Amino acid sequence: TKRLNRSIPLFLRLFGDSKITWSIESVRRSQQKIIHMFIEPNTSGLRRGSIEVICGSMFSGKTEELIRRLKRAMIANQRVEIFKPKLDTRYNEGKIVSHDENAITSTPIENSKAMLQLAVEVDVVGIDEAQFFDEGLPEVCEELARRGIRVIVAGLDMDYLKNPFGQMPNLLARADYITKLHAICVQCGNIANYSFRKTPDSEQVVLGEKDIYEPRCRHCY
Repeated sequence: TKRLNRSIPLFLRLFGDSKITWSIESVRRSQQKIIHMFIEPNTSGLRRGSIEVICGSMFSGKTEELIRRLKRAMIANQRVEIFKPKLDTRYNEGKIVSHDENAITSTPIENSKAMLQLAVEVDVVGIDEAQFFDEGLPEVCEELARRGIRVIVAGLDMDYLKNPFGQMPNLLARADYITKLHAICVQCGNIANYSFRKTPDSEQVVLGEKDIYEPRCRHCY
């Protein structure tokens, strides 16, 4: 943006055309819109509740992004509470851990409604592996947002069969902000949207890592 601003006077001196001025201003506005599509929402000023959803395939960096946002909130001295489903014990029972081994302390719970009792006097609530929670999760997130809490949710948007996973579709429909992340296809190196299961298991929920799943693109899936 600074580089564009420095270029505007030069364009006007060379051409002095109102059409060029309009064109430059259009580029600037478009650039600002693009920037705001990818940054975190502005949380300064009045306390306003919101729902942010981070989604994508396995190995796309969802938990990594969730941890990044939560740590930034902590740096800002905001009160943070973090939850994960009790059934997810792949790395650590009491922490959210990314594939890159970044971690943050969390509370494992069996039922989404427990968040309403535990998230008291907090500014931000983080929820990992949202696809494993019960059907009450979307309304719980709505209630937390109504209380003025910033709710940040991360989860798989599709299962291994490319079908919508758990309550993620409902959360995406209710979200104020959505971030769709992508992995890299291990077969061809292109952008990957899907979590390919390498074992013959047919259950929707099979906990595992690279020994069971790998990210693949549409063509290689």
